[in-house]
Amino acid sequence: MSEELESRAAMRRIRLEELSEARERARDAEAEEGASRIISDVAVRGEAAVREWAEKLDGLAPDAPLIIERPALEAALASLGPDERGVLERAHERVASFAAAQRASLRDIDVAVPGGRAGHVFIPVSRAGCYAPGGRFPLPSSAIMTATAAKAAGVTSVWCAGPKPAQATLAAAALSGADGFLAAGGAQGIAALALGAGVPACDVVVGPGGRYVAAAKRLLFGVVGTEAPAGPSELLIIAGSGADPESAAADLLAQAEHDVAAVPAIVALEGPLGVGPDFPDALEAALERRLAALPEPNRSTATAALKNGWILLARDEAEAKAAAERFSPEHLELLVPEPRAWSASIKNAGAVFLGSGSAEVFGDYGAGPNHCLPTGGAARFAAGLSVLAFLRARTWLEMDDSGALARESAALARIEGLEAHARAAELRVGK
Repeated sequence: MSEELESRAAMRRIRLEELSEARERARDAEAEEGASRIISDVAVRGEAAVREWAEKLDGLAPDAPLIIERPALEAALASLGPDERGVLERAHERVASFAAAQRASLRDIDVAVPGGRAGHVFIPVSRAGCYAPGGRFPLPSSAIMTATAAKAAGVTSVWCAGPKPAQATLAAAALSGADGFLAAGGAQGIAALALGAGVPACDVVVGPGGRYVAAAKRLLFGVVGTEAPAGPSELLIIAGSGADPESAAADLLAQAEHDVAAVPAIVALEGPLGVGPDFPDALEAALERRLAALPEPNRSTATAALKNGWILLARDEAEAKAAAERFSPEHLELLVPEPRAWSASIKNAGAVFLGSGSAEVFGDYGAGPNHCLPTGGAARFAAGLSVLAFLRARTWLEMDDSGALARESAALARIEGLEAHARAAELRVGK
């Protein structure tokens, strides 16, 4: 292996014992300090602070609009050529269809309880804020993923935000039902959506972004609802018998070009069901060739991200699965025989891609499921964005004969020392 390959494309090779749990990557004190300062400023000075930070950090021109209203979004959509518009429309249709199926799978319940009935109903939030990144690359796909899911849930008011929105991003927001677009990114964009600075204050703020977006969402949770952290992209491939190093390299680079902080990683299974001893070298050779063929800034970004990545040589299937559980990746791609069986036995992953034909990029670009997924180990406890992020399961109780339950409630209240609770329950005995 050449020294140039080692310095440019080679990922470090590790064993399971060297793999830290993903939760150790989840906090970013420096980003949280910066985001906190911006949030405090927006809370005090409102839209003026958002604009100043957008001009300073996002490159917003002093004479450019900060708030882009619905008519301008529709004009952006109308300005697209038929091919580009068709791509966006078809992606929106696929995402909308999947989100509608998710919503239809959720049902209200009405069940008998002692002395009456109880249940829950799903109620959408009133306003949703949807972040669409626009830093290194404009991501109209994120506007589609977020706003479309919100509208499928029944949210009436949807606002998008992001830095330097491209015409395609504004068009995607229009297609997805957004009321308008805030041309501000980072912590200032999230703070504006959450606190109502220049746009209506949102009940839920979602969407992928960089470290300051993730930090702002963590700090503002409780002021607004949000999904699990969606920071720098992660892909873990498990490669077993028959895995193609060219396909694996292509998919790793697709994630690496997102961000210099992205984490592309692969578990290469050894032994009779494994990839063979030549696979790691073949993979790195493929990475080198494909990396050299990328344009800029994609090549430089991917080169930096590969240094975050690793190849883990797993001794057997159990060790490969243990590595996946420990890493808890945003994306898990299973290049193994019988991928459904593997998927059923791995709990911690934001989204799973089954087999060599199911490239992770299909998930990025609107096959149907959402591409806003938990990162930094959050797949241990959270799922990807869906209509559920915009819905509340509100419970209800209706009692006709509360005698037995009243006595039980009073008894339990007295165990806890809450006499007023007990007496309130006893008032209902016989009623």
